[in-house]
Amino acid sequence: MCFPPLASGQSTKSRSSGGEYARHMPPVDDVRNASGPTPPRTGPDDRERVAEHLDLEAGRLGVPVLDDAGIRDLLQSTRRIAVIGASAEPGRPSNGVLRGLHAAGYDMVPVNPSADEVVGLRCYPTLAAAVAATGPVDIVDVFRRREACPGHAREAVAAGARCFWLQLGLVSSEAGRIAHHGGLAVVMNRCTLIELERIRRS
Repeated sequence: MCFPPLASGQSTKSRSSGGEYARHMPPVDDVRNASGPTPPRTGPDDRERVAEHLDLEAGRLGVPVLDDAGIRDLLQSTRRIAVIGASAEPGRPSNGVLRGLHAAGYDMVPVNPSADEVVGLRCYPTLAAAVAATGPVDIVDVFRRREACPGHAREAVAAGARCFWLQLGLVSSEAGRIAHHGGLAVVMNRCTLIELERIRRS
């Protein structure tokens, strides 16, 4: 993939939370409930989730995350992206992101045990099955609930991916530590497609 470089003088200051983009995208998908609305989150888990978002924003999450320049370099050098939680429903965020990245020229690999294909692409039940069939992936792009993310981070490490990417609305320090300690770059609370569009506009 090849995109225009950042414009002269443009800041590459880290924007770890991606909060300015959040209003453009609905909540992340859930493999177990791909067609229904995301239920409200309340209680201790909700407080922990909010605290991790604030920690990410303040740079105190304890997990290194890629800044704008790092994301640009990653997306420019990426060939294949696995989307965990890819939905066959056209109205779901994961479906739109997968479709947009595929149209941009990336080799997209949907992962969802409940679907046979997504946007005309064969869908695999697990990341391991996807990698066995298609070869290594550069980015593991996750559209799942927060509690599922650590397990997917372990899968990404085992698969030898380059980057573990949590979509908008997703922050997990545990998953980030697993991925980072496994040698992967980490992105949280950002959208791959929005980041690609930002790079192309620069």
